[in-house]
Amino acid sequence: MRDMDTLLSESRIAALRQGSAQQVAVEVVAETGSTNADLLARLNHLSSPVLLIAESQTAGRGRAGRSWLSAPGCALTFSLAWRFALPIQALLGLPLAVGVALAEALAQFDIRVGLKWPNDVLKDGNKLAGILVETMAVPPPKQGGTWAVIGIGLNLSVPDRLEAQIGHAVADLPWLARLDRNLLLAALLNGLTESLVQFESDGFAAFEARWNGLHAFAGKTVLILDRGQVAQQGVAIGVDAIGRLLLDTAAGRVAVLAGDVSLRVKD
Repeated sequence: MRDMDTLLSESRIAALRQGSAQQVAVEVVAETGSTNADLLARLNHLSSPVLLIAESQTAGRGRAGRSWLSAPGCALTFSLAWRFALPIQALLGLPLAVGVALAEALAQFDIRVGLKWPNDVLKDGNKLAGILVETMAVPPPKQGGTWAVIGIGLNLSVPDRLEAQIGHAVADLPWLARLDRNLLLAALLNGLTESLVQFESDGFAAFEARWNGLHAFAGKTVLILDRGQVAQQGVAIGVDAIGRLLLDTAAGRVAVLAGDVSLRVKD
């Protein structure tokens, strides 16, 4: 069994980088509030991609200001700052493409997951990983484009006390938690950077069919909530070429943009 005190290693992860990931600087910190917040604060001074990993995150964040709770050594919590030569509006489907990249990387370890629109990775119906993408336009006189900070929290093992604190069932990967986390993180980084290069070249259209093949709620009746109120109800069909969720409703087919809305399966 892997010693849970085994620390993540910048040099070991860096040595396992392949392809586009070789341009990414790897940094590991023992503890921080939020890896996303840390990288966002540094964007004006970055000239190349950076992967920031925290052994412990005390103020992890999810979408719409929600908290991401984890215990030291029991999750992978990391953020990747990546610069696109694209305007912000061209990154609409990026969180979904990241979900596909995570699912395909985990499949290398025989972990089969589903995707919940717009930014969750599920295992056996419960949340295994969350994705938070935050962006900042590169101002002139720099070369333009957009920085994206892609934050990911992936549960490896969830102690009972942590699940009680979260307040609902979550998924984890107990056997994968025994593996070398450096190897796992490198595999995720390699798959993620490969997908980011493809996204910049081909947009979300290159991921549409792959996302729909992983859609956890295909054919199910779902509710779209906006600030706790039901905004739409219908049968989830899948996503379109720019990442909008397609619902068949009583009034016909509608396309839902992410924004701050959330999805729930109708009881």
